[in-house]
Amino acid sequence: MRKRLITVNDLMQSDYFYHLTEPMAESFHPDFEPDLTPKEMLELGVFGGKYLTDCIKEFPAEWFINAKLCPDRHDPTLNFFGVNASQPLSEWRRKGWIYHEDPRGWFQWYCRYYMGRRCCDDERQIKRWKAMRRHIAQIKKNCLNGDLNCRPKQRQALLHWAYDSLKI
Repeated sequence: MRKRLITVNDLMQSDYFYHLTEPMAESFHPDFEPDLTPKEMLELGVFGGKYLTDCIKEFPAEWFINAKLCPDRHDPTLNFFGVNASQPLSEWRRKGWIYHEDPRGWFQWYCRYYMGRRCCDDERQIKRWKAMRRHIAQIKKNCLNGDLNCRPKQRQALLHWAYDSLKI
């Protein structure tokens, strides 16, 4: 595959660039098997619809055709489960979870990884993704299979991390 250069100019990054070195949706780390694509996540409703609204041009247009977005504000009613399952970005920064090349956090990293970017933060982000599995175990332990009304905040959080909590 020929490297493709992506240049980013949005509200959080100016003249940032990266290379796509892998084909889209291929060559994932063997420990990283997300249930959902970024497009599927955006269509289901994640992050109150606010995420990525100023940087749509960076990603494939088809990701946004049926995406539930709200460019003005975070609106939890746009989330699939209708609840807020997000911490503010300031809290992510305070905890040191933000990598400087992905100032919006994990989902931005995932979108870029899905597109074919590989970077030095991949291993850390994949470990963080794997750590979310504990929520799957809690839902399985405390909810009837398929009861989407049980633990909606945990289920929404799992959607934010590309786990399909609709199947649990």
